[in-house]
Amino acid sequence: MDQSARYSDLSLKEEDLMKGGKHILVAYTMKPKSGHGYLEAAAHFAAESSTGTNVEVSTTDDFTRGVDALVYHIDEATEDMRIAYPLELFDRNFTDGRMMIVSFLTLAIGNNQGMGDIEHAKMIDFYVPERAVQLFDGPSRDISDLWRILGRPVVNGGYIAGTIIKPKLGLRPEPFAHAAYQFWLGGDFIKNDEPQGNQVFCPMKKVIPLVADALKRAQDETGQAKLFSANITADDHFEMCGRADFILETFGPDADKVAFLVDGYVGGPGMVTTARRQYPGQYLHYHRAGHGAVTSPSAKRGYTAFVLAKMSRLQGASGIHVGTMGYGKMEGEHSDKNIAYMIERDEAQGPVYFQKWYGMKPTTPIISGGMNALRLPGFFENLGHGNVINTSGGGAYGHIDSPAAGAISLRQSYECWKAGADPIEFAREHKEFARAFESFPKDSDLLYPGWREKLGVHK
Repeated sequence: MDQSARYSDLSLKEEDLMKGGKHILVAYTMKPKSGHGYLEAAAHFAAESSTGTNVEVSTTDDFTRGVDALVYHIDEATEDMRIAYPLELFDRNFTDGRMMIVSFLTLAIGNNQGMGDIEHAKMIDFYVPERAVQLFDGPSRDISDLWRILGRPVVNGGYIAGTIIKPKLGLRPEPFAHAAYQFWLGGDFIKNDEPQGNQVFCPMKKVIPLVADALKRAQDETGQAKLFSANITADDHFEMCGRADFILETFGPDADKVAFLVDGYVGGPGMVTTARRQYPGQYLHYHRAGHGAVTSPSAKRGYTAFVLAKMSRLQGASGIHVGTMGYGKMEGEHSDKNIAYMIERDEAQGPVYFQKWYGMKPTTPIISGGMNALRLPGFFENLGHGNVINTSGGGAYGHIDSPAAGAISLRQSYECWKAGADPIEFAREHKEFARAFESFPKDSDLLYPGWREKLGVHK
């Protein structure tokens, strides 16, 4: 059934819809299956995403038609389809009137992903008007809170050198806590890896007290504050809160130095929002493990990593992993810096829409995945700043001298870039950074040809 007469209006102007502030706009790449017209398939997509079905029903009235989602732009050659969703369509909390990401995804990514006349459709951007921005929680904490704890300026406080305890699984409580202590002697921030939690060989009630003690000892020895991001991910709300409460109680006077990590993609919006609302005093660390199943450029359905990051800010993530923009081991491109800009700035241009955040707190880009001191200068140059958290696992524990030296090399890498110095020349005066060249020789050969001769290093 052709529903284009009802669920499309190509006379609508995008700028007018944005000025009106009464719609969430969503841009997709969409291709219909062979034999289906583009506008017809697009209208069916909008119908299934809002008030319609595949037949006329007797229960439709004039009001219902007033909240139809409308296709307002198509370009078959580029597979560009854009839909305007009236704000009234979206579910709201009856306890406080707030909007929810669950409802947004249910409509904009729900049944339409399995429709028989759609070859593929992927959300690449969305625009949220001011009123809707006001109705999402947004972050309660941001990187400025971490800078304050670390004794830095709360504006442009700079690079936070972090790590992930490696191996990601397999360490018992004592080795785990010792590994944390070793890194904290030189670095700032340690996070649990995404599957670490309450394994039988490393029970939380045994390892967390040891980690809290390691943090205290490292602080005493260095005279510097340290940060720990603890994984509270769990299927059950009460289990997650039980873990969080135990961690805060155990860290006691240092509880402000604890962030809570949640596996936000596999756990879903309910987990993120529970952590955000139950523990607004803690930095909320969104790990996106599993997202590649829908966000990979090779995936033709779902949504992009950009969309995931933008949704995380609305939900209240203080920080989210954004990849390494092609500088580490994970899939990504240099242009992925636009993901960072969208979540950290008060206004930014996305792939399609220019988004204003109207004062909503920023979400920190968290950089991880094969990064070390040698790769960071190029990363900072591409991004244009170093106000990020970087968690380098092998980049710290793979340093030839020690995890602490690895941590120091990471910070020196930032200092090198900030000073605009030549890395080889900078290495002559900074031992830990220089030793990173010997620690990661393949990267050294690739990024800095001739480094051995210049630094006097022999095989």
